[in-house]
Amino acid sequence: MRDIARWLLAAALVFAGVSHLFWARREFQAQVPDWTTEVFPIDKDGVVVASGAVEIMLGAGLALLPKEKRRIGAILAGFFVAVFPGNVEQYTKKRDGFGLDTDAKRLVRLPFQAVLIAVSLWSTRGGARR
Repeated sequence: MRDIARWLLAAALVFAGVSHLFWARREFQAQVPDWTTEVFPIDKDGVVVASGAVEIMLGAGLALLPKEKRRIGAILAGFFVAVFPGNVEQYTKKRDGFGLDTDAKRLVRLPFQAVLIAVSLWSTRGGARR
């Protein structure tokens, strides 16, 4: 089960990362906190492109580097923690994106980040190291 979850997570990350770069850039910009552009010398589109590239690399790493799965799982969990403020900002500033067009939908989305963190850690632990 862990390997299946890891492979599904890898595929989802690569898909999401590619969507950051092409068809969903504006949707993802709704999740970039306003303070990001004040703290870092980058615009929201740059944040979306950079996070998409990171997602592609992490997804590819999960799929192609099984000996490093524990390390990549920990890094991925940290990544999901790092992007969580964007989900909070989308909720608090009432920004629509990805069908999250009501407060209730945006609120329900928030705990899902904990699920992603848990799956990142669980799916990369246990079993023989390959």
